[in-house]
Amino acid sequence: MNHLKQAILGLIIFSSTTSFAQNNYERSMQAMMKGDFKTAVSQLEKADSKTPDNAKILQMLGYSYFQNGEYEKCIATYSRLINVKPSEVSSYYYRGKARLNIANDPKESLNAMRDNFYTASIKDFTKAIEITGDEDAQMLQNRAIAYKDYAIFKSYKAKKRDEKTACVALFNNSIADFQKVLTMQPLRKDIIDWITYDKAQIASLK
Repeated sequence: MNHLKQAILGLIIFSSTTSFAQNNYERSMQAMMKGDFKTAVSQLEKADSKTPDNAKILQMLGYSYFQNGEYEKCIATYSRLINVKPSEVSSYYYRGKARLNIANDPKESLNAMRDNFYTASIKDFTKAIEITGDEDAQMLQNRAIAYKDYAIFKSYKAKKRDEKTACVALFNNSIADFQKVLTMQPLRKDIIDWITYDKAQIASLK
């Protein structure tokens, strides 16, 4: 997401003049600029231990965990950031993506919780949309994908009419979000293909 990545970059540049946990923080910034998020995590964890609940450190730490694929730690860190700064949109965006990644590729110990991860992911994207407004194509696209993936997951076990109806509702929510994206970006073939896919899945449930 371009503007979120720019915000992270701006945070790095702005924070280079601050004094909290300076050495660890500067090393983490250098590592992030090089794409070395493992080193960034190591340094940011040290900075976090010295200055707990610092919004700037939590934002960068959560982002670094996400880039490393450490999604449970990413979720926990962004949850802490939300407690410190409830209006920080990147917290909901990346926590939502982390939750969706876990739901789509669950560890065996988390398999029974997939339903919760899908619904929590959708709630995070919905909150991010509330904060940014209903004109953020990237937010809408991610929520559409979350609706779609959740509907697919639910459809595997959908036998009864009400279960199929619930799946259809999720697919329709996905289509609605994708169509909003198309309104802003009408030449997106990938979005058109996703809408076609959703409609095909709905037809298969009838």
